[in-house]
Amino acid sequence: MAVKLIAGTRGSVLALKQVQIVADALKAIDSSIEVEVKVIKTTGDQNQNPIPLDTIGKGWFTKEIEDELMSGAIDLAVHSLKDLTSEMTHGLALAAYLPREDARDILITRHNEGMQKLKIGAVIGTDSTRRQAQMLAMRPDVVMKSLRGNVPKRVEKLYTEDYDAVILAAAGLKRLGMAEKISRIFEPHEMTPAPGQGTLAVQIKEDNATLKDLLAKINDADAAYASELERSFSREVGGGCKSPTGAYAFRRGEIWNIIGMIATEDHKRVVREEMSAPIDKSRDLGTELARKLLAKAHV
Repeated sequence: MAVKLIAGTRGSVLALKQVQIVADALKAIDSSIEVEVKVIKTTGDQNQNPIPLDTIGKGWFTKEIEDELMSGAIDLAVHSLKDLTSEMTHGLALAAYLPREDARDILITRHNEGMQKLKIGAVIGTDSTRRQAQMLAMRPDVVMKSLRGNVPKRVEKLYTEDYDAVILAAAGLKRLGMAEKISRIFEPHEMTPAPGQGTLAVQIKEDNATLKDLLAKINDADAAYASELERSFSREVGGGCKSPTGAYAFRRGEIWNIIGMIATEDHKRVVREEMSAPIDKSRDLGTELARKLLAKAHV
């Protein structure tokens, strides 16, 4: 008997690609599963004002989708994990994390020149204060300018508006088959990604045991653990903290590592550090690193 699930998602070309990745993963474990996609408009999709999105709190791209999930209009929601609040909405749960795509940030330049060859005063587009602060730490002479829109639209604006370069997530470009446009990939110790960047998370009602068991079959253990470390970092820093932050956790053999970044409130200083621990002693790495960086950032 066919299993039919309704998946809620945003309507951008990237969001639709991401829900297809989840649908394909489910189909791979059970060919009878059918996934119907329901597109849901979020506040962030409708409000295109030049507001730095990581200064207004999370939820702009997820609340309406979560409301549909709570109402039973959809069975599951597919999110870019970095869009979710660090505290889970009551009654909902994350049931699966897909294998992580490239979590790094990248630079696309108008003439495909390297970052160091950009002219003094070059205009770089991003709406992320996290990216702005870290870019200015590397190139204090550039000018940061707001940039909104879906991934293809932001790339288009590079060539049609007053930008010399734009900063985007590698994951989005790779999922859309646009990786050839990348001029520079930033390593996490240069530009630390947003917590959860590059990871797709599947959200369901907490009490849906049947769906929880099904989604466990597509869950990637490393992506799940890295996500928990990064989200614990974010929770400890505090949802109300307006300072730009980043976190990236990864495993090397039996050792888990996490790189964390906090910029001072004036965005003029970036504090970054890495911590590591054996798997069996790594559960609190995110929290410990956040406390250490908060103390340094406010010196």
